[in-house]
Amino acid sequence: MFWPMFAVAVGFLGLAVLGVLAVRVFLEARRLGRQVADSARRINRAAEDLERAAVGAARAVDAL
Repeated sequence: MFWPMFAVAVGFLGLAVLGVLAVRVFLEARRLGRQVADSARRINRAAEDLERAAVGAARAVDAL
């Protein structure tokens, strides 16, 4: 009777460990998603700045 109870206990322990790892993976994936979104916003902002600078440079070249 000891071995079946031991097997059930080890099974529950394994499920608990998998649950903890799943939560950690979920939280890290969410954090990575936030970082990707932040990077995309910064890239878009830099692209807009570059576009404005290119328009200004084109106007300066046309003025010559």
